[in-house]
Amino acid sequence: MKVKASIKADPTKGDKIVRRRGRVYVINKVDPNRKQRQKGPARKK
Repeated sequence: MKVKASIKADPTKGDKIVRRRGRVYVINKVDPNRKQRQKGPARKK
């Protein structure tokens, strides 16, 4: 999975931006290799 400071999603290729647990993800059901993650807050122990 790619970790980027700023993520760019292309809806024409099936990308969707999703927020989970304070992080921003790009998921793609059509092409699963296009996953991206943006750094979010540190996890609590």
